Amino acid sequence: MHPARANEHRRWSAHRPASAHRRMEYLQDVDCDSPEFGDLYDELPLWSARFGLMLLEQVGLRRGMTILDVGAGTGFLTVELAQRCGSDAIVIAVDPWKAAMKRLRRKMDCLGLRNVRTVVQDVATIDLPDASVDLIVSNLGINNFDNPEAALRSCFRVAKPGARLLLTTNLVGHWREFYEAYRSVLVELGFVGRLAALEAHVNHRPTVESAKTLLENAGFEFVDAVTDSFRERFVDGSSLLRHYFVRLGFVPAWKRVAPEGAVEATFAALEHRLNGIAADLGELSLTVPAACIHACKPATD
Repeated sequence: MHPARANEHRRWSAHRPASAHRRMEYLQDVDCDSPEFGDLYDELPLWSARFGLMLLEQVGLRRGMTILDVGAGTGFLTVELAQRCGSDAIVIAVDPWKAAMKRLRRKMDCLGLRNVRTVVQDVATIDLPDASVDLIVSNLGINNFDNPEAALRSCFRVAKPGARLLLTTNLVGHWREFYEAYRSVLVELGFVGRLAALEAHVNHRPTVESAKTLLENAGFEFVDAVTDSFRERFVDGSSLLRHYFVRLGFVPAWKRVAPEGAVEATFAALEHRLNGIAADLGELSLTVPAACIHACKPATD
């Protein structure tokens, strides 16, 4: 091995905790399309419930509404609205994720819900009549739209004049404690060239102002935003990185920040750093700023 490479390897290895010498299984991607995935899938509804409850506090409930749930996933919000708004309401759950929609349909059968329609499709191309929806909700969907502008324009098209739109999102500043540790590790390992990629990843989440701009560009009128924050707590960095939902929702993007060919070394150092923080503080506590944003389609004269 070249001496420079040998020194670099020793630097990485010095940060690798003993437990990480075994296979770093959390770096393996979760197969979202496997037949078992829908049956075992509870972590994302647990995560999204925090935001969904914010939305349910703000949404206006009345009978007979046609409701569009954008990025419905396995239907946490769909099921709640279908029950809370009464049997004469219609809830249209749209999501291109087939496994999630399949699980939602099983929930509907189990609960006896007859007022839910599932659409396996991107909302940007949804085949609904113009001005046919009274209420549009999206619980964390904006973070996952391939094209937020196109998705919101489609929502505007199907919304009736005066229709309400409520969306929730985690904001810039999400898990700042984790990203501060990741930033420090990249600098310590000499990977300063990857700091821009990390900042781009951190800043892809919206602010209230950027979400407002997106909505207004699609034609909606901004009404207000309710903000809050909560904590996600783990005993240490190892438990964070091995948590099933973290592996599903976050690790793939974190891996893309690390230099090619040095993913394991980067994560060994990161795990070690996070474990040190947890040892000093008694736990690893990560801050999640959240918002529920309310907009409407202008009413006609």
